[in-house]
Amino acid sequence: MTTHCYHPPTVVTMASAASKLIPADPEKVMIMRKITPDVLICSTPFLRFGRIKIGGRGTIVKLASGNLAVFSPVALTDTVKKEVAGFGNGDIKYITALDQEHHIFLESWHKQFPHAQVLMPETLPEYRKKQGYYHIPEENSVLFRKNTAPGQTKVSDEFDQEFDHEYVSAHANQELVFNHKPSKTMIQGDFLFNLPAYEQFSKTDISPTSGILTKLMCKINNTDGEATWQRRFIWYAISAANRQGFNDSCQRIAKWDFDRLVPCHGDVIESGGKGIFEKVMKWHLEAAKKTG
Repeated sequence: MTTHCYHPPTVVTMASAASKLIPADPEKVMIMRKITPDVLICSTPFLRFGRIKIGGRGTIVKLASGNLAVFSPVALTDTVKKEVAGFGNGDIKYITALDQEHHIFLESWHKQFPHAQVLMPETLPEYRKKQGYYHIPEENSVLFRKNTAPGQTKVSDEFDQEFDHEYVSAHANQELVFNHKPSKTMIQGDFLFNLPAYEQFSKTDISPTSGILTKLMCKINNTDGEATWQRRFIWYAISAANRQGFNDSCQRIAKWDFDRLVPCHGDVIESGGKGIFEKVMKWHLEAAKKTG
């Protein structure tokens, strides 16, 4: 397989803070593949803080109507445009920022598909404004709000029929988690990691486990064995500010019927994803039972 050197870009069309996180030429290093006939993933290198190799992934789902929904969109390269055009009816109707970190490429996707609804946590518009990102028009925006009853945010009849969703507002990054019910596929951003990011760096000339900081991140955020380190990290750090709210979200997600788990960071869990979720979130699920 041809590998390519990974260099930070010099010219970007997004807030400058993001330029050190993504490849200079995503076209050369992105891997696109269908994990089901209706689910297409786009895997690419991504560097947290410009140094830690965690990978990035966008997911495109074909609905029964043929319309398309993209989650955590990646760079809209010529190859991505071609793949989208040949998938379903080629029309992106839904663009989702899975949290207030997974939004870098909203502008290019919105401009390519200006009629699409853009789903995001309620905190994202102000966050993007402060960071100097392009403003998504209100008429296109579907905001998930913590004061809306769980599962009651309405997108459209077709979308709501095919997807479960949970707004994990207790997560520091304001996570949106989805389950594509027909394929039993959970799609999420920073809710759960599955490092190392082998697939996402497989077309580069660098190891996804190289570097002290990356090694530490992989040690904490993997799903091997009992996943003790990730379980501890989420319990003591990620959910500390509102553990009850996080517990409640986990309890609702545990009721979903899914088998495959697509993380933005790390390899796809092709089967057994429900068990991985239950393992990593074990303490939160146990706490929810005690209080519920």
